[in-house]
Amino acid sequence: MSAPTRTVLVTGSAKRLGREIALALARVGWQVAVHYRDSLEDATHTSSECTRLSGNSASFRANLGNEAAVRNLLPRVIAHFGHLDALVNSASTFEHDAPASFSFAAMEKHMRSNTGAAILLSQALHKHVQERQATDPSARGAVVNLLDQKLWNQNPDFFSYTLSKAALEAAGTMLALALAPQLQHYGGLSGVLHAGVAVAALSLAGQATGRRRLIGDAVLAGLAGVVHVCSNRLANPFDLVGIEIGVIAAVVLGGARITGGTGTVTGTLLGVFLVVVGLVLAPLPLTRTRTPRTVASIRNDTRVRSLRPQVAQELVPR
Repeated sequence: MSAPTRTVLVTGSAKRLGREIALALARVGWQVAVHYRDSLEDATHTSSECTRLSGNSASFRANLGNEAAVRNLLPRVIAHFGHLDALVNSASTFEHDAPASFSFAAMEKHMRSNTGAAILLSQALHKHVQERQATDPSARGAVVNLLDQKLWNQNPDFFSYTLSKAALEAAGTMLALALAPQLQHYGGLSGVLHAGVAVAALSLAGQATGRRRLIGDAVLAGLAGVVHVCSNRLANPFDLVGIEIGVIAAVVLGGARITGGTGTVTGTLLGVFLVVVGLVLAPLPLTRTRTPRTVASIRNDTRVRSLRPQVAQELVPR
């Protein structure tokens, strides 16, 4: 008897980034529950595309600022698909305010949809997985919380939104401790990069086991660490130039294809080992020791000056 097709709920997936996550998961075989609030036409289109890719999808309307609506969302999804394996908390209220215009009402609005809804949905998925384990002890679930780079590169605009994402980051850590081993939690930056991490994390949770899963977790953790260090301006992104050659070499030597396809974890690890041995025997300038840089030295850096003016300005510490 074949295992049931895995099902994921992606909140805020009618359009933009949520839609791209939904489509990416559908392409690798996931049944996608497309959540939306008001964008019915977009949600219908996204659901149709997901159905074309994976064979089954449906859209579900819910206001994530309403507790009753949030509590009712997962039971509706489960009633339609029969089960749920994963949750991507992508939806966000994103309204501008600042310390000068801050109000309890603005903070509560963001906290309800961006933090409270994600917690309640994780709670409900955990309960569902526990119930499934009564007949299937191997049942597990995964949760991906999309955060925001503003948490590590702070400025005072979108004040309430940023507070809600900071609370979600803290909640993710506590939920990971409280709801394990039934649920695995992943969290990281928002944007295209993290959309890719979300898809990789759920694919890992859905397909990998044993050592392969452990290695995959380590890779995801390493990627998150690199992103965190760069976003926090603890490293100059230019210092990473050249490292990609080593990564590509490891993958190619491991037998994997850049475009996807064959390849093994063992083979890729062997590729990494060979690259490391090569660096030891004949050091290549893939990395270098950083020295503290002054504002003046950054401004005078020809690599920075060659960028478009508005981008260069962003690289100069204020």
